[in-house]
Amino acid sequence: MRIGIVCYPTYGGSGVVATELGKALAKKGHQVHFITYQEPVRLDSFHENIFYHEVSALDYPLFQYQPYESALASKIVDVARFEKLDILHVHYAIPHASAAMIARSILKESGYNLPFVTTLHGTDITLVGKDPSYKPVVEYSINHSDGITSVSASLRDDTYANFNIRNKIEVIPNFIDFERFRKTDKEHFKKAIAPSGEKILIHISNFRKVKRVEDVVRMFSKVVKKISSKLLLVGDGPERMGAEMLCRNLGICDHVRFLGKQDKVEDLLAISDLFILPSETESFGLAALEAMACEVPVISSNAGGLPEINIEGKTGYMSDVGDYEDMAKHAIYILEDEVRLQEFKANAFAHARTFDIDNILPQYEAYYERTLRMNDVEFVI
Repeated sequence: MRIGIVCYPTYGGSGVVATELGKALAKKGHQVHFITYQEPVRLDSFHENIFYHEVSALDYPLFQYQPYESALASKIVDVARFEKLDILHVHYAIPHASAAMIARSILKESGYNLPFVTTLHGTDITLVGKDPSYKPVVEYSINHSDGITSVSASLRDDTYANFNIRNKIEVIPNFIDFERFRKTDKEHFKKAIAPSGEKILIHISNFRKVKRVEDVVRMFSKVVKKISSKLLLVGDGPERMGAEMLCRNLGICDHVRFLGKQDKVEDLLAISDLFILPSETESFGLAALEAMACEVPVISSNAGGLPEINIEGKTGYMSDVGDYEDMAKHAIYILEDEVRLQEFKANAFAHARTFDIDNILPQYEAYYERTLRMNDVEFVI
């Protein structure tokens, strides 16, 4: 198949999933065309079946904001015609689904049928999409997508609850590339972080309010009183300063490392003993799944799609949002017994294996084929 992929190219979960999916499709022999405003950060190596098409919006003084949606729709039309795309897959509804819908209508005028699949990732539904400024367009473009997928059952249910969606939403979960996310020997690195054999707890996020980074700090302040440990805070964002000040107020700065944005988070996960994710909302929890693939159990909230990946009492524990004391209790329980810790690590890895990209990729391929047949489109597998 010749597949167009539209996504955000940055570190957000939707862009990561879209890029890794495209790379996996290319390895299977499909021709993949990324269409976005800059090269995706995970598109870090050459592959003969991968192509990148940059969207450039007109910088004109009349526009207070560049009309990206129009520029994107035009680029989709151009790429589809020249590259003869079979299907378009847009990740994150805003504004990608509406741009795809415009492009499809333009192409139909010349007899070209380009079906498109919209994958819902989270805040495009639970936060931004519900805003009255966007909701009518989001709802309309989802309803007029040729296929709709969601990364979790929780997000699917939220979409039905918040929008008047007439079509079936297929749940195809996020996935892990075990060639990248796996346990590796980084003992020398671990000694640099924890020279006295301390346990290492880790949190990775964009440090937005919804991630509740201060809950991580408060939880750790209780853990470190019972367990000799270090906390790694990976990422950056508006909540970082508040978290730094809280560390100072709690007197735990000597045990906490703020590492900022890191490209090779798998190296940090390889030396960690526990992953902390106390999010207020989480459509799936890809960061937690990446940790589990590296044999790191998870302490999380029970929000959104997290119960679909973090199995209570087996791969980790879940608590109500904001209950950092309960999270601390569970963290201490896992860490205080080495045999128990190793059992949780083994369970986390085993469960993560079910989300191997080799298991999920065929689901997307089958969904593309079904969508094309429903639209009477001839294609080459």
